[in-house]
Amino acid sequence: MINFDAYLTEMKVLPFKIPKPENVTLYIQKYDEESFYEKLHQHQEIQISIFTEGEGTYIIGDCVGEFKKNDIFVIGENLPHIFKRDTAFEQETVMISLFFSKNSYGEHFFSMPEFEHFNSFFYDAVLGFEVLSNKPELFSLLTKINSDSKYKQFTSFLNIMSLISEAEKQTLSSLINLKKYDGDEGKRMSDIFQYTMNNFHKEVTLDNVADIANMTPNAFCRYFKQRTNKTFVNFLIDIRIGNACKLLTKNNDLNITEISYKSGFNNLANFNRKFKSIKGVTPSDYRRKQFAS
Repeated sequence: MINFDAYLTEMKVLPFKIPKPENVTLYIQKYDEESFYEKLHQHQEIQISIFTEGEGTYIIGDCVGEFKKNDIFVIGENLPHIFKRDTAFEQETVMISLFFSKNSYGEHFFSMPEFEHFNSFFYDAVLGFEVLSNKPELFSLLTKINSDSKYKQFTSFLNIMSLISEAEKQTLSSLINLKKYDGDEGKRMSDIFQYTMNNFHKEVTLDNVADIANMTPNAFCRYFKQRTNKTFVNFLIDIRIGNACKLLTKNNDLNITEISYKSGFNNLANFNRKFKSIKGVTPSDYRRKQFAS
């Protein structure tokens, strides 16, 4: 029996090693409040994850976004990522994940003609993607697979692969971001992301973050842009706008000005401008559409 919690406590830096027994081809793990791993990490396995409860923020490669109940993500091998729960809401966050590699069932298994339609899955997984359709069927398979027999897990896995291969997808990361962090660099990036995600609602300066990275501000700006394909300021704005979207959707008691300040903006006009540039609508229109749907 693997003590997964103890493993997570010991694991501080990248790369992350999925703690699966050697004879397991498909590793299935359910994460809840006790076992959720909220540090930037990467691993050799491909990951399929579904959220059955909760919501929060994700970073996958150079993409920042929000996750919620019933969302399904596929993350390619060695693609840096983090899912951070939103503790401002009361729901417990629960995620079910499948870990496997293209060679899990043998080097040529997925090269057989019968699995030709899986090619799009492996191609798209490199950059990571969100699954946009076939979600009810996938939800049923993914939430039951852990209690299935080994044979049933195998057949369910193939059905999951087929459904995802045929589904509508939204690519998440970009080509420029494809790189593998070593341990020291992984810890540095993890510390930067962790600090930003914990403090976005406060004043965050380049000096603050550069100190965490043990760099000068100019060196840090170059470093961050090279590794994430975006400036740190834009990364911070993405996090703040994501939080604003959640507040606009979840809390109708807060007005736009209050949401602006709770999301780290100290100027309402700037908040409205940044929000519209990213979301294409004003915060008020965004809220109106959410409650109308």
